[in-house]
Amino acid sequence: TIRPVRRSYYDPSSAPGKGVVWEWENDSGSWTPYDMDVGITIQRAYEKQHPWVDLSAIGFCYVIDFATMGQINRQTQRKRRVRRRLDMVYPLVSGTLPKSQSWPASPGVAAAPPVPACACPQCLLVMSVKATVSAAGPSTATLQPRRAPPAPPVVPKAPAPAPGAKAPDGMATVRGSLKPLAAQAGRRQAASTPTLSSAGSTASPPGTGSGKTSRPGLGTLNRSHLQRLAIAQSRVLIASGVPTVPVKNLTGSSPVNPALAGITGILMSAAGLPVCLTRPPKLVLHPPPVSKSEIQSIPGISHTYRKTTKKQAKKGKTPEEVLKKYLQKVRHPPDEDCTICMERLSAPSGYKGPQPAIKPDLVGKLVKCGHVFHLHCLIAMYNNGNKDGSLQCPTCKTIYGVKTGTQPPGKMEYHIIPHALPGHSDCKTIRIIYNIPPGVQGPEHPNPGKSFTARGFPRHCYLPDSEKGRKVLKLLLVAWDRRLIFAIGTSSTTGESDTVIWNEIHHKTEFGSNLTGHGYPDINYLDNVLAELAAQGITEESLVQEKD
Repeated sequence: TIRPVRRSYYDPSSAPGKGVVWEWENDSGSWTPYDMDVGITIQRAYEKQHPWVDLSAIGFCYVIDFATMGQINRQTQRKRRVRRRLDMVYPLVSGTLPKSQSWPASPGVAAAPPVPACACPQCLLVMSVKATVSAAGPSTATLQPRRAPPAPPVVPKAPAPAPGAKAPDGMATVRGSLKPLAAQAGRRQAASTPTLSSAGSTASPPGTGSGKTSRPGLGTLNRSHLQRLAIAQSRVLIASGVPTVPVKNLTGSSPVNPALAGITGILMSAAGLPVCLTRPPKLVLHPPPVSKSEIQSIPGISHTYRKTTKKQAKKGKTPEEVLKKYLQKVRHPPDEDCTICMERLSAPSGYKGPQPAIKPDLVGKLVKCGHVFHLHCLIAMYNNGNKDGSLQCPTCKTIYGVKTGTQPPGKMEYHIIPHALPGHSDCKTIRIIYNIPPGVQGPEHPNPGKSFTARGFPRHCYLPDSEKGRKVLKLLLVAWDRRLIFAIGTSSTTGESDTVIWNEIHHKTEFGSNLTGHGYPDINYLDNVLAELAAQGITEESLVQEKD
């Protein structure tokens, strides 16, 4: 697969120009850098000594609080730590910006003078390859083999190449011929043959050792030569038992994965850098097999499964009656905008849809949070929602009433299995199995009367069988009964529309690893999912309400 790449230039006074990088803490406890434009926005607000910065202006629903160095999700109120690094210095470029260039460079094109760069391994690798590609004539020897030393003693089971043998085209760039390596893949390598796991190793190229014959560099190799070079290198790696470089989403027995390992080894060893090829970690989605006799019910929770059926009944007769419970009329509106229609509260509502039987200039205030809106706008928002008798403030997300969702009918099973999750070796595991069949969308769904798909069911999820894990399960049961676990929409992973998707309450679907970010260990997961449930109006108070 060939993909375009690009490089960007930033002003020296910006965050990257000063070597400043902003990072956020992910679920596994490691740090992930923000995109460069986001980091520049955060740094600009930080330098102006603002107490916080709202990233909604650039398309992100987050607020960065500099006092606590935290990132707050405006929808779920979930918090993450952020940090500011000052050790990422980028190379400075003086003069006009360079024009776009292709690689390898065309023959006969003069090379631009080298740009001063830092001494990090990445820059060393890039500059080394660039110097080799742009070099002209046999005098440049960045990637060329060194002059042959005196012939070493003959090593058993590794015959030396015949004198005067001509090296294949393009093979001299690996500091030794790959054909003898391929022929001796099952044997121990000769003393004159370098391995990819050593840094800066040199070897004699096959031939007479005169050192006067010019060898072609990477700049003279076309695509087919590079492919042959990579495949030859991959055969050596496979036959000698050297693990391949882990490459995401590359599976099967094709030579693509080993070929990438070969290319990596060639470039890094040519630049004098150590090459460490490792096996990719194994994805463990499910626990070992469990017999029926080993499955246990969960103490304190009745039954072992729940079902949902059709849409729950409405809690109010009309939108006006529903809103009347949560609003106070405002006689003198404040001099600010209604955040729904963006018109002034002192002016009539800007809503242009079906007009309710109330005056368009009436204004109401929500009793809990105190935010003020046009009554027309609130009624329109309620009619476009689930119409379940609940209301959610569009500004602060405060929930009034009992929020329900549009989850299609299905079944939720839950029980204990005798295996421990990574990071929770002191307890067993709660396994949740969701099963939703495909069907036809109802009036509360995006496209009533149209069929919907249900991919990936049954879906297995896991919680530690600890006190907090059981608390999360009880709240998930409330969310299931309120039809808030799933929804019908467009999948963010496949792009498929009219399909069952997760509904903003994260689950752990990976049992024995955490390669996808949806597994264990994750020390913050239980706290994060409790916050997500609270954002849906599900707390410990909800457990009391369900009993009543």
